[in-house]
Amino acid sequence: MPSDATPPAPARKDEFHPYPFWAPRFWHGMPLGVWLPLWAENRFVASPSRLGLVATISAAAVFNSLATPLANLVYGRRVAAPPPTAPPLFIIGHWRSGTTLLHELLMLDRRHCCPNTLQCFAPSHFLLTEGFLSATIGWMMPKQRPMDDMAAGLDRPQEDEFALVNLGAPSPYRRMAFPRTSSRHPVALDVTRLPAPELARWKRTIRHFLATLAVRDDRRPVLKSPPHTARVAVLRSLFPGARFLHVVRDPFVVFPSTVRLWRSMNATQALQVDPGDDLPEYVFECFDEMYAAFERDRPLLGPGELHEVRYEDLVADPEGRLAEAYAALDLGDFEAVRGAVRAETRRPYRTNTYRHDPAVVAEVARRWKPFIERYGYAAPPAG
Repeated sequence: MPSDATPPAPARKDEFHPYPFWAPRFWHGMPLGVWLPLWAENRFVASPSRLGLVATISAAAVFNSLATPLANLVYGRRVAAPPPTAPPLFIIGHWRSGTTLLHELLMLDRRHCCPNTLQCFAPSHFLLTEGFLSATIGWMMPKQRPMDDMAAGLDRPQEDEFALVNLGAPSPYRRMAFPRTSSRHPVALDVTRLPAPELARWKRTIRHFLATLAVRDDRRPVLKSPPHTARVAVLRSLFPGARFLHVVRDPFVVFPSTVRLWRSMNATQALQVDPGDDLPEYVFECFDEMYAAFERDRPLLGPGELHEVRYEDLVADPEGRLAEAYAALDLGDFEAVRGAVRAETRRPYRTNTYRHDPAVVAEVARRWKPFIERYGYAAPPAG
């Protein structure tokens, strides 16, 4: 079970679990109509060491462009009129705050479904190709995520944000593919800042993806995507009755962990080698924009629509905190899943540890002061 109670360890270098060059990347799910404009937008600039990856993404884009119309031909009518589902549950919170842990625990409940990694890799045609792709490329996937010890695989729960990227929606994750030539500032995090046509495109895309998911599985969808923290009002208007489960974590841990996350994504997913010198400021700006939007939207949520949990409390008593969330959000009888949660949370897990830089601690304390005070955190002791 994840715990921050482990003894301090020396700061780790930016070393990540191996990610073979031939393993699928998230950009392999783009059709040509998404991939070529993204590459052109970044002036066709790729690092020489990543040209092989550019070639495989381009080849995959041809496959996706052929498979998508076939999937639409076979399943188009069903996607246009999907089966009804319970309103979605959105797990929100900043990156590295425990959203993946919550997602994994909630997926122990057989009343829930979620998009898996393959469905987010191939969102435009997985209804047609999921079985084939699982059999042909499943062996290529690493067993662990590159930035931590969480399990990875094509059948594991995944962020729907990657599906939106592959479908061509505006997203901050486009920066992961081209970190050197993308904007130095968050883009499409708070989607209300988008021009009206782009916002409309974003709305159509997420509606279409959830309709496609419902054709595959009509249980309540549980979606986990940190960027959704900045989109609560838009999501609430798109999906009446939606619930939001917000997890927070010590920001003095979240900051270095998020910088490490983006470094790992640059190392394993990007088409450009980037030193990441601007990542600390990017993390600050994303947090600022995310929580400005969340606090703006919070008053719109009524009783039973939002529940919050601290990561530290969740790992200390996962059954108790999840039982509270089920009751607050009216998710059904928690007793039906208590045994599975108990068994899952007995497994050992070790989080990354960090040696705090006093200058970084001071900057986090200054810039994220409202968040720190709202959720009862404090700066780590000096030394």
